[in-house]
Amino acid sequence: MAEIKVPELAESITEGTIAQWLKKPGDYVEKGEYIVELETDKVNVEIISDYAGTLTELKADEGDTVQVGETIAIVSDTAEKPAEKVTEATPVEPKADNEQEEEKKLERPIASPAARKMAREKGIDLNNVPTMDPLGRVRKQDVSSYSEQSAQTPTPKVEKKQVEQEQHVTDPTKPVERIRMSRRRQTIANRLVEVQQTAAMLTTFNEVDMTAIMNIRKRRKEKFFEQHDVRLGFMSFFTKAVVAALKKYPYVNGEIQGEEIVLKKYYDIGIAVAAPNGLVVPVVRDAERKNFAEIESDIMELAEKARTNKLSLNDLQGGTFTITNGGVFGSLLSTPILNGPQVGILGMHKIQLRPVAIDEERMENRPMMYIALSYDHRIIDGKEAVSFLATVKELLEDPETLLLEG
Repeated sequence: MAEIKVPELAESITEGTIAQWLKKPGDYVEKGEYIVELETDKVNVEIISDYAGTLTELKADEGDTVQVGETIAIVSDTAEKPAEKVTEATPVEPKADNEQEEEKKLERPIASPAARKMAREKGIDLNNVPTMDPLGRVRKQDVSSYSEQSAQTPTPKVEKKQVEQEQHVTDPTKPVERIRMSRRRQTIANRLVEVQQTAAMLTTFNEVDMTAIMNIRKRRKEKFFEQHDVRLGFMSFFTKAVVAALKKYPYVNGEIQGEEIVLKKYYDIGIAVAAPNGLVVPVVRDAERKNFAEIESDIMELAEKARTNKLSLNDLQGGTFTITNGGVFGSLLSTPILNGPQVGILGMHKIQLRPVAIDEERMENRPMMYIALSYDHRIIDGKEAVSFLATVKELLEDPETLLLEG
């Protein structure tokens, strides 16, 4: 007998939730074959079997929380791989409809991890989800479409559990939908509440005239794309400006560890991205050493990995400062929450034409953006925070100086 244990995942991850068993007792598994999908605080990972044999026992059910090093399955390594059966062209007596239906239920549908996760959260049987994929693979969009269609169809049968849940609603005659929070969403919620309870968080605001940056992008975007095969966006300007300001005000790039302040001399900038399963903050490593094209390329790659649920744990760990852009969703002004244990986060917002006084006599419509810095007042004073944000503003309004900053 061989034990399948939860492997070491990352230094900060000690447990996970069984999201989906990919094999069932009695199945033969090859060495290196995926047998279970584990949902952690940050990413979903699929665990392989280190042994070949028959899966004899599952020691944890779907939805159970398991610890790193815990035994979750038993494989009998004495069993031989079953020989493949050769089907002869002999007449087969047709089975009754109910027997065919039972066999169909035992078959495991082919589906992506994202599709399985959504189906599990919405209580959908993947066997019932139609797909247009030529290989029969159920995709996330198939589950979403099926869910929307099912929501439009009234369900005559009311389960006992549903009735008990509806008793907690003020008006049980009103329609509601209950969705179990994923482990990642619970982690996000807990961390945000923890930050607000432990950090002395304040926010200071300023505004940036985006005219110069928009003119540069307009003049250079085509040639930039031809040379680097990546588009020149706003994020590289903001990342460069933030790094320059962090060098000038190092406490904003710090962290509190017990009774010590750790000032980090490197600049790994987290970029908040809206992923299908919730907000994630992948990290652009060594941003101070990278040019505009390298930063844009890193951001594009990380954003794509976030959208397709392919971020690794390494992509998400170790950021020193975070930038979040609510402007892509139309936010004009907001107060970003710290991404602990970091002590600073910059919020970008929607660019909007507003009348700006050029001098005592002239007014012009300029593309303006409000920016916000939330900071931990335990180690960052108000003067330092305001000066940091003013420096970011100055660099963005005179973007040529960013080239001099490296």
